[in-house]
Amino acid sequence: MSQTSSSQDPTRSLDAFAREKLAGLDAAALRRRLVATARGPDAAAERGGRALVSFSCNDYLGLAHEPRVIAAAAEALTRYGAGAGASRLVTGNSPPLVALEERLARHKGKEAALLFGSGYLANLGIAPALVGEGDLILIDELGHSCLFAGAKMSGAQVVRFAHNELAQLRGLLAEHRGTARRALILTERVFSMDGDRAPLPEILALAGEYDAWTLVDDAHGLGVVEPGTRAPLEMGTLSKTLGSYGGYLCASQAVIDLLTSRARSLVYTTGLPPASAAAALAALDIVEAEPARAARPLALARRFTARLGLPDATSPIVPVLVGEAEAALALSAALEARGFLVVAIRPPTVAPGTARLRVAFSAAHGEAQVDALAEALAALAPESVRAA
Repeated sequence: MSQTSSSQDPTRSLDAFAREKLAGLDAAALRRRLVATARGPDAAAERGGRALVSFSCNDYLGLAHEPRVIAAAAEALTRYGAGAGASRLVTGNSPPLVALEERLARHKGKEAALLFGSGYLANLGIAPALVGEGDLILIDELGHSCLFAGAKMSGAQVVRFAHNELAQLRGLLAEHRGTARRALILTERVFSMDGDRAPLPEILALAGEYDAWTLVDDAHGLGVVEPGTRAPLEMGTLSKTLGSYGGYLCASQAVIDLLTSRARSLVYTTGLPPASAAAALAALDIVEAEPARAARPLALARRFTARLGLPDATSPIVPVLVGEAEAALALSAALEARGFLVVAIRPPTVAPGTARLRVAFSAAHGEAQVDALAEALAALAPESVRAA
């Protein structure tokens, strides 16, 4: 009898494993589900046939539905096609990507830029291209998952430091830098789940003392908390403020040239669709030409925190801490019943016991919508608002 005919179907054990894991997630209120949702202009969303106002989107300037951005994407789609066809090193460098890299570099005050398929892919590629075994990576404990993933893939020694704790960062540099060939500090300009900012001038000063390189993930800062201190490595996305899709790194020409050869998530991945780059380029034009629009999300966030007595917002992101995952889900559902889409954020995205609603403000929101959300939260979760 053959081995195949006598053995069990491995699909059974695979499915049994998946069901067991899902049961555990259900018991802890940590299972994720995709919910059909149609986004529209003016922060509109539709779920289950119900019209909602979304406060869960990172489209901070409402540019994903801006006619000028859509027109630029449509023109590039017609001229260059729907996809890149292959890696940029194989099929060639599409003109919209070249133009966007030049503009991003100029916007960030750098010599050059490099586009990736997404922000996650950018961070998977940058650290492993710059450091490896025998090197040191120091990373803020609240850094995004992709920062940790790229750090782990590099093979360098990875050490976390407490969130924004400069004294600990200095101590770790003093302890480990002497035995490391190279050192890389990873942090974010705006932290995605708390909405606070890194103390970049102080971090860069420490980096200078210890000859450490600094990478700043600017996914949630581009265009809405600028201008500011620039790090040697400025990484970010096209999918938030710029309303498109993709990731980038801005740095010196030498660093960009090195990553063009060594960043696996660039070399071995199909290039960004030209229409995405054209859309982002049109959005960047708007960011630079309309400063009042760029300032609006933070102004609305501060309007919201003032009405609820929360600490003054420092970015368009305001966390409303709830605590347990079940309670955060219940509050999110109660708000949805009142017409607001504010998704619950649960572990492992945030630490156990710190489940929250992450409220994201956009230039597309109206003051009346912001005030109505504040009133609903004050009525539904007065304890959470006071605790925050």
